[in-house]
Amino acid sequence: MKTLAMILAGGRGSRLDILSLNRSKPSVPFAGKFRIIDFVLSNCSNSGIYDIGILTQYLPLSLNEHIGIGAAWDFNRRNSGVTLLQPCENPHDGQWYSGTADAILQNIDFIKRKNPDHVLLLSGDHIYKMDYRPLIEQHTSTGADVTICAQEVPWDEASRFGILAYDENQKIYEFAEKPSEPKSNMANMGIYVFKTDVLIEALKKLKKDGLDFGHDVIPHLIENGSAFSYPFKDYWKDVGTYESYLEANLELCETVDKIQLDMYDRNWVIHTRSEEMPTVKFGSKASVNQSLVSNGSIIAGSISKCVVSPGVHIHPNAIVRNSVIMNDTVIEEGCIIENAIIDKNVVVKKGSIIGRGEVTGPNRENAKALSSGLNVIGKNVTIPEGTIIERNVRIFPDVSEQDFSTAVIECGSTIKVSEGA
Repeated sequence: MKTLAMILAGGRGSRLDILSLNRSKPSVPFAGKFRIIDFVLSNCSNSGIYDIGILTQYLPLSLNEHIGIGAAWDFNRRNSGVTLLQPCENPHDGQWYSGTADAILQNIDFIKRKNPDHVLLLSGDHIYKMDYRPLIEQHTSTGADVTICAQEVPWDEASRFGILAYDENQKIYEFAEKPSEPKSNMANMGIYVFKTDVLIEALKKLKKDGLDFGHDVIPHLIENGSAFSYPFKDYWKDVGTYESYLEANLELCETVDKIQLDMYDRNWVIHTRSEEMPTVKFGSKASVNQSLVSNGSIIAGSISKCVVSPGVHIHPNAIVRNSVIMNDTVIEEGCIIENAIIDKNVVVKKGSIIGRGEVTGPNRENAKALSSGLNVIGKNVTIPEGTIIERNVRIFPDVSEQDFSTAVIECGSTIKVSEGA
């Protein structure tokens, strides 16, 4: 039985706001040296699935450069490999992908050319470890047209997901996409296995603008075909918000007995395209507690419960807590940083404080994205010496010292590059 994996990796990830402003969500750094998409790619490789189609759309350059020919995941094989699929004009009305199922519909010719028995449809922006082989085995043994991975979620979050109900044989008899009043808390994980001919027939029959799996294809197959669930009880997280992104990173810093996602399992390696950088260096007065520190970093200050990406330099007498610091960022002497997500190539100059005071309100420009008290600093920002940043502050990429009009950035503020800069 031949399986083709199709990975949806073109999403903008608007809830990640500044972090996905100049990159697609799957290419956002995670856990120090990795990217979010590394987890699904590693799952495929570790499951022995080497024929991969990756559907990209929104700002794909960073993602394309990271994946390359797939050598880091062992996809560069003679009779298989990784193919990056972007929307393009074609004789059959090709256009931008207008929905998850429309993206697959526009690549039916690719699927037909590969001629798989099954299509494994995956999302490129979830954090989890999963062997897909038992899923495919169940799908084959039940004779299902589609098998949907499902996981219990908290009841108060159930309305964010597609919710399904199934009988004692795992056959799905009811499905509702993001219901306002969920009847169940068993959520669709966005991981599907289809019989190839059934998938192609359904996509052609349902063809329309905005064609979506959750709204269109899955309900159609439940009503007119054979749909089964595959319950998954291990760690799985959609890091689609600032809070969930920070939380998922910092969970990796917990003690061994509390870690839900084991990154150190040699039988299930998370692969990535790594930069060639020297070993981590710790200064004579450095203090490091419950943190992940990546290659090429120099830690001379104090960090506690932090995830530090490659090439970061934290100077003496700087204190960083409960934060994610991305590649090549410099934090100078005497800085104090707490509850922050700081993107690549940021310079925080001497004596600056990020995360001071109490939360007095959400971010005024984007309350939905930022209300819990953390601060987010975009790429290539320089924060002037002695600046004080309170809570729920968003600083857009490429902001320079000249864009700061005051030394104290109040709770809920947003700073952007000045007009005409």
